Amino acid sequence: MYRIITDTSANLPTPLLQARGIGVIPFTYIYEGKEYSCLDTEAFDGAQFYGAIRKGRQVNTSQINPAAYVDCFRPVLTAGEDVLFVSMSSGISGSCQSARLAAAELKEEFPERTVAVVDTHGASLGEGLVALRGADLKDAGMPLEEAVQELTHMSKCMCQIFTVDDLMHLRRTGRLSNFSAIVGTMLMLKPLLIGNEDGKIVSFAKYRGRRRALQALARIYREQVVDPENQVIGIAHADCPEDVEALIAMLKADRPPKDILTVMYEPVTGSHVGPDTLALFFLAGENVRTDKLVPDLIDSVKHLPGTVKNNIPDAVKDLQGAVKSRLPGHRNEEE
Repeated sequence: MYRIITDTSANLPTPLLQARGIGVIPFTYIYEGKEYSCLDTEAFDGAQFYGAIRKGRQVNTSQINPAAYVDCFRPVLTAGEDVLFVSMSSGISGSCQSARLAAAELKEEFPERTVAVVDTHGASLGEGLVALRGADLKDAGMPLEEAVQELTHMSKCMCQIFTVDDLMHLRRTGRLSNFSAIVGTMLMLKPLLIGNEDGKIVSFAKYRGRRRALQALARIYREQVVDPENQVIGIAHADCPEDVEALIAMLKADRPPKDILTVMYEPVTGSHVGPDTLALFFLAGENVRTDKLVPDLIDSVKHLPGTVKNNIPDAVKDLQGAVKSRLPGHRNEEE
């Protein structure tokens, strides 16, 4: 017997976690000088939280340390069960390595028991959907070792694409250079980003206008999703419910999925991507996380209206032109 445990980054609603028997360990964050965790999604006021960030409030986060994992896993091992821990990406947090250190420490204390750590190379529902699948496999009686193999393979096939409203949140957390973020913000660019095979976030396209970014998300889903009628896909948002409804309508118009799990970004991951982030999660081919797919993604969306070439020199030229045209004495070429 084993138990499925994940962390709060998985973004699964508390009632769903309880119904599926999935344990959870919390990330923590500092807000207005106090430390919090979000173990009860029903009590989280996302509109208030993201509204405060829009007004300039700062949120600081920290990874889960090995001691916290030991405290979480030990009672399960003491009860005679193994642990299958579904982790946030090692590419964006050191918490996965902390879980592995805890597993090694507990192996000395419980040599007959196993703590298996699955690095999803994802976050939010890119992690949460894997945890839910783990619960399915456990309920079906699949042995721990086989479940680890299947969840690892599932993680490789999980497409995680999203768009943000303000690039400066990604800059603050090291996802974009300061200059790139400033240029992108001034040009009102809406990037498309994807979680790659190492679990890191990479940008592969930019759009002028939110609606065009949503259309690009829907187009990538249409071209990359595998057997949509048999899978539950996920949407996570940081307080932008109208955009969620717009995206759902686009997805259902062509190749609709079996079901859509929609959640509000929990505060830790949400504070990194920022208010109005909208993310889409679904199963695709095995190469969806590799760098080899990025050119295909660019090619699939480059002809959409509003697409901006994905390099800063072109953006700088646009910005320089916009500034120059407003200088006294400047004459346009066509004048």
